[in-house]
Amino acid sequence: MPTGRCHCGAIRYTMRGEPVHNALCHCSDCRRHAGAPMVGWAMVPADQVTIEGEPTVYHSSEHGRRHFCGRCGTGLFYVNERMLPGMIDVQTGTLDDPASLPPQAHIQVAERIAWMADAHDLPRFERYPG
Repeated sequence: MPTGRCHCGAIRYTMRGEPVHNALCHCSDCRRHAGAPMVGWAMVPADQVTIEGEPTVYHSSEHGRRHFCGRCGTGLFYVNERMLPGMIDVQTGTLDDPASLPPQAHIQVAERIAWMADAHDLPRFERYPG
């Protein structure tokens, strides 16, 4: 069972079962909320996620609710009962072992930052450039 947590450890979670959807999202809402060019999400039925701790909830749109740690600010979950009833999206970058749940698709690429299309061609360094 995948487990994860926020940066400070105040909020921990466990996911049971297989994700219904697992993708990298390029929408502007996800980018702005995470401060990142894209965000990894795994969608599962909400009753298959156990959360320890109390996330802060931000109403990011009329029906969208983004859950994050109020202490350290880590984004954790997304819920939209109107569009995705009974489901919860978990930010896969917060998993204890993110490599165990690789994404299966890119979504919302209509809003992708143009340079992300070629990001895989950039030089690579194990740590910082020397």
